Amino acid sequence: MSEKLKRLDDSRIEVPVSYLDTMKSSGIIYVSAALEENLEADAITQIANVASLPGIVGGVLAMPDVHTGYGFPIGGVAAFDLQDGVISPGGVGYDINCGVRLLGTGLMRHEMAGVMKELVGKIYTEVPSGVGSKGRIKLTVDDEKRVLRKGALWAVEEGFGEAADLERIESRGYLEGAEPMVVSKKAYERGKGQQGTLGSGNHFIEVQYVEKVYDEERASVFGLFKDQVTVMIHTGSRGFGHQVCTDFLSIIEKAYKKYGLNITDRELACVPFKSEEGQDYFAAMKAAANYAWANRQCIMHWVKNAFAQVFKVPVSSLDFNLVYDIAHNIAKVETHMVDGKPMELIVHRKGATRAYPPGHMELPEIYRSVGQPVLIPGDMGRASYVLVGTKKAMDETFGSTCHGAGRVLSRHQAIKKAKGRAIWRELEDKGIAVMSAGKKTLAEEMSEAYKDVESVVDVVERAGISTKVAKLRPLGVIKG
Repeated sequence: MSEKLKRLDDSRIEVPVSYLDTMKSSGIIYVSAALEENLEADAITQIANVASLPGIVGGVLAMPDVHTGYGFPIGGVAAFDLQDGVISPGGVGYDINCGVRLLGTGLMRHEMAGVMKELVGKIYTEVPSGVGSKGRIKLTVDDEKRVLRKGALWAVEEGFGEAADLERIESRGYLEGAEPMVVSKKAYERGKGQQGTLGSGNHFIEVQYVEKVYDEERASVFGLFKDQVTVMIHTGSRGFGHQVCTDFLSIIEKAYKKYGLNITDRELACVPFKSEEGQDYFAAMKAAANYAWANRQCIMHWVKNAFAQVFKVPVSSLDFNLVYDIAHNIAKVETHMVDGKPMELIVHRKGATRAYPPGHMELPEIYRSVGQPVLIPGDMGRASYVLVGTKKAMDETFGSTCHGAGRVLSRHQAIKKAKGRAIWRELEDKGIAVMSAGKKTLAEEMSEAYKDVESVVDVVERAGISTKVAKLRPLGVIKG
């Protein structure tokens, strides 16, 4: 560890304002001594760079799954004053509202014996995946505008799910203020055929089972129980969101100088939140976030159909229930306590998860007494976790926690390490059925490419910013 850094306790390291002479506030990295060896120097520099931006409030937070990203580190949280602060596409990322949805079923683990390969194959057929994959939904420009304004509500109105689903999605599955008019023609073109598709890279659909319950009360409220079969869906806004980010990075990289902003890294290009460019980006980002929520809603519909076809029963007889859906890459205006007073902030979460505590009025009534479900996907060969938000998260991290395991190998390094190995066979030897659009993806996403998710989750629990509810173990994996 750099001598400039200071360990505060067994879960946190401080990046002091003296780390870089441009810093306006400090940084806090939630990391154990064991995970510290994977802490990248470039990620620490990025934390310091973000802490140098105008209007930063309360310091920059980095979760134990932190790693180097574009401008902002992945696993980072930063909040800015609405009056003097900035908004930055690098603080959200290219895959706007990449997020996770967890679906519970009435099935038990033993009922999956002998059907997993068929089920994985059926889901793979029902949900298009892979680079540039096209879905069965063909959107006209007017259709796409409705998706961008309404998000998951559009999908429900089109028959992809129930109105009750919206209560179990962060922000009810759409952000108000999305503006289709500021979205480029190229983004529309990329988005028109990708609604209801999984994509590639680290996106996945996993059939899982509840291996362990840590908190019986909260698990019961979330509709989870031991040996229950669940489905986790991890994807985002596809090519549409990528294009929105690309477009506005170009715009903002040209605009920031006219506002007199000095940035330490061009990837940190930003503009005042209240500027024309800032508001246009925010409105386009909301549109991409809504596209992603609709996408996961549609995918869930086809996953349910795949189960019904394999088990040869109506969907209604399988007792599906949406547990929750959360965003990982997003910027939102939220009210937080700063120096004992409520303050509206633009909170950037990039590779980080909202973790609101019991009693928060933005939570649906069904979860308000216990706190917000937090979904933490692991890699395809290990486990995933369901956590719950805490008051300490609201006090220390703007109501945020980790979002996954976090990479330790680049995709190129992972492919090199996997040379000569059959990753699919290694997974099947563990009892995990797998289908992928290509062997390369399996190599890129193998377990060794990621930190141990259990270690990551242990850090945030020990720090008190979220607590464990259940552990989920994969039975089948669908990758792009």
